[in-house]
Amino acid sequence: MSAPIFVEKFKVKGRDFRHGGEASSKIKNILKRLGFPTNIIRRVSIASYEAEMNIVAYANKGTLTLEVFNDKIRIIADDEGPGIPDVELAMKEGYSTAPPEIRELGFGAGMGLPNIKKNSDWMNIETEVRKGVKLVFEVHIS
Repeated sequence: MSAPIFVEKFKVKGRDFRHGGEASSKIKNILKRLGFPTNIIRRVSIASYEAEMNIVAYANKGTLTLEVFNDKIRIIADDEGPGIPDVELAMKEGYSTAPPEIRELGFGAGMGLPNIKKNSDWMNIETEVRKGVKLVFEVHIS
């Protein structure tokens, strides 16, 4: 397994909807500066935004880590939150455990994890209830 050629980590604060999306926006700008094709940037941006907003909506805090390799881009979303009791159910489009106050803000429609899967080439979820979630996804460059 090769080592990443670029790594940057971003802190994400739970319930901070005002700043939600800033980390994924920074990731998008880094990928633009590094000269990645638009279609790759779009896929990583959509998936990383969904992962970031899941941290904002559900966790106390977390991080998004960007890892750039020669052949892929990997995002690691790691949070300290309630975890996901049923990953298979959470992967179904439209399924959500978001409380009404989150839905009123326009989030929690149950499309986050399905959109991450749709926009990535590989995805893995490790979770423990009351401990948090570690979501890793990759977009292949070639």
